[in-house]
Amino acid sequence: MEGARFLLAIVLSIAVVILVNIAFPPAPSPRGPGADSVLTPADSAVAPPATRPEPAPIPGGPPADAAALDPDTTPYSPVATSVDTVWVETDVARYGISTRGASVVSVELLDFASYTRDGPVQLAEPRNGALLAYSLRLGDRIFSLDAVTFDPSVEPGDTVRVGREPLRLDMTGDLRGAAVGVAYTFAPEGYLVGVTGDLAAVAGTDGTLLVGLGPRLAVNEADSAEDLRALGYVFNSRREGIESVGIQKLERSRVDEGPFSWVALKNKYFLAAALPPAGSDVAFGGVLAEAGPRGAESVHATLPLDRTGSFDIRLFFGPQEYGRLSAIGAGLEDANPYGWRIFRPIIRPLAHVIAWLLEGLHDVLNLGYGWVLILFGFAMRALMWPLNAKAMRSQLKTMEVQPRIKELQAKYKDKPEILQKEMMRLYKEEGFNPLGGCLPMLIPWPVLITLFFVFQNTIEFRGVGFLWLPDLSRPDPFYILPVVLGLSLFVTQWMNMRAAPQDNPQMKMMMWFMPIIMVVIFLNFASGLNLYYAASNVAGIPQQVQIIRERGRARARLDAKKKE
Repeated sequence: MEGARFLLAIVLSIAVVILVNIAFPPAPSPRGPGADSVLTPADSAVAPPATRPEPAPIPGGPPADAAALDPDTTPYSPVATSVDTVWVETDVARYGISTRGASVVSVELLDFASYTRDGPVQLAEPRNGALLAYSLRLGDRIFSLDAVTFDPSVEPGDTVRVGREPLRLDMTGDLRGAAVGVAYTFAPEGYLVGVTGDLAAVAGTDGTLLVGLGPRLAVNEADSAEDLRALGYVFNSRREGIESVGIQKLERSRVDEGPFSWVALKNKYFLAAALPPAGSDVAFGGVLAEAGPRGAESVHATLPLDRTGSFDIRLFFGPQEYGRLSAIGAGLEDANPYGWRIFRPIIRPLAHVIAWLLEGLHDVLNLGYGWVLILFGFAMRALMWPLNAKAMRSQLKTMEVQPRIKELQAKYKDKPEILQKEMMRLYKEEGFNPLGGCLPMLIPWPVLITLFFVFQNTIEFRGVGFLWLPDLSRPDPFYILPVVLGLSLFVTQWMNMRAAPQDNPQMKMMMWFMPIIMVVIFLNFASGLNLYYAASNVAGIPQQVQIIRERGRARARLDAKKKE
């Protein structure tokens, strides 16, 4: 919805620029020239969304033999035991690892407050079960590791604090005598977690590990609808690049074939990703997504196991901070791509540059982001002044050639083809471009469009206040900035109309209605975007005064020539 309104604002504003500069130039005259998944879709579709499906039975047999997990052998039922959770806390996160399946059931990000519950951001949504779980696929059968109760190297129930050195958590289980091991390695800083596995029960087979993600991240934003719209799973294909699929919009099951450098869940600000170790050639083979009443009901990434039954991956549970994600590599910084798909080749690099500039100004000058945005608005206006000056000179040129244009129009009014040729000859002689007055004024719009998406997705602005604004990523609660933006537009157009050589009803109507339309459209946009745009408009008023004076002097010269 916001994207549609913003697109409407862009179209209206560009239309105003073009119409005012072409239809009403400041001249003496106002005229101018799927496939279905193998993850038992029937069972997934009828499973209640609040609970995980019961794990498939793991058949028995000789543990190290391929027959150990043959679907035709007698099922093995593990002894029922209580499910405990091991808690591990680092400087930035608190993880909960379940002894059932060695799955990740909780991730709290300690540096980010949740706006939907007390305490820090929680990525796991309880009714979906584990945030990350493991299954094995042999042939056409799926066997969940939830059937295995693991024995952790750390006492369950207690919270273990990671010190200066990385902490290794070993989880060991048993499948009829075959050892199964999963080990997590937690670093004291950062959001990366290493995971290794040793599945001796499938050694010597062509087994595949299924890494189950989510399929949803919990909502932690005040605007839950916006967070849900951004919810999706995303993967980086080594052949076709990054693709994102909306969780809410998935209407039928789909299979995406790799190889993939990583697979992730995302929402507006946070990410849960699985990726191979740094420098590894290992890739995920595909992504299997099951559709249900709420969209995607399960998302699994496939990872081929080696002949020893082992695997090695990394997990990232954390914020979508550009610098942090780009340091990880493999294009993870683009997991939540900016803008509409057709414009991403332009918006994505520009968004990264703008975000880098804003963060750099914040760090180097030690200014709050509110002041940084005001400074950025003034700086952009100053940088764009040469373009505005060029547009002004083009408009002055329009004023100078306008009498000759009128002569040609009167002389060849019944000969349009000759008129067109003579007009082109005149433009060439005078070095005049009829669109020169508006094209330079359109160049700032890519910056404004990019800023719209930067404020939609950049976590650095989340929860950052400024003066009366509680959150630069949220709308102004008192609507002060949209009104200031509208007033600045009104003042600029009022100055232009006053400087016009004669009364223009169209410009007068535009002067009143355009600011009102822009205020309504920008009313619920991020206050940071409004702050930048309002600051840029206010900074442009002195430039507008100079432009009007230049026009007045040019008009005086034209009047003097007419009297000669």
